[in-house]
Amino acid sequence: MDLTLAWLYPDSMSIYGDRGNVIALSRRAEWRAIDVNVWRLPKGERLDRVPDLLMFGGGQDREQRLIERDFLELKGETVREAVEQDVPVLAVCGGFQLLGHGYRDADGTSIQGLGLLDAETVAPAAKDKRCIGNIVVRTELGGDLVGFENHGGRTVLGPRARPLGRVLRGYGNNGRDGTEGARYRNCFGTYMHGSLLPKNPWFTDYLLLCALRRKYGPEVRLERLDDALELRAHEAALSRI
Repeated sequence: MDLTLAWLYPDSMSIYGDRGNVIALSRRAEWRAIDVNVWRLPKGERLDRVPDLLMFGGGQDREQRLIERDFLELKGETVREAVEQDVPVLAVCGGFQLLGHGYRDADGTSIQGLGLLDAETVAPAAKDKRCIGNIVVRTELGGDLVGFENHGGRTVLGPRARPLGRVLRGYGNNGRDGTEGARYRNCFGTYMHGSLLPKNPWFTDYLLLCALRRKYGPEVRLERLDDALELRAHEAALSRI
């Protein structure tokens, strides 16, 4: 079996270790003899076919502005097709915001998003502190997620959005309503950065299995791996609740 993973803006939207998510998913596939072709798509390259998996990392406001038109014009339509075809998508921080309706800065300047996720993000008020630290999130997907968040923007979900999970520790989307991330079909937006998949092997396998079953059929199963090291990191984070 083989999979194609489209990695959007690896050179400019991959802060706080977001590359780790690509590595973790690729390695867990390869350890099972599943070939993963990582398709790096920087600014200027068109996403011209639907991949089997899609990763979109985070970046600063400046980087989001620099890629805004490129994303909407060269990649956005195929991203939309992929999501509607149930391709697993993981979008982190700035990537999450660009899959939503966009981001409004403190000076009122807006960065337009694709609107796939019913989520609106605005810059924090002057009195609000940045959302930084370890986070634990309870999901309905089969387990709790642990990770690291570092964002200023406050995201509010609209009526057509479901959260990825509920915050047990940390800030999540806005530090007020207890939500973290958003999901639609197999598309997941989150503020948890590049330690997300390395510390949560069950979620990595969830995304991998979704991709394999979409391509090869519902009978696909994943062989078990020795996750002792990953689970130690996961449990260490949970112990801080």
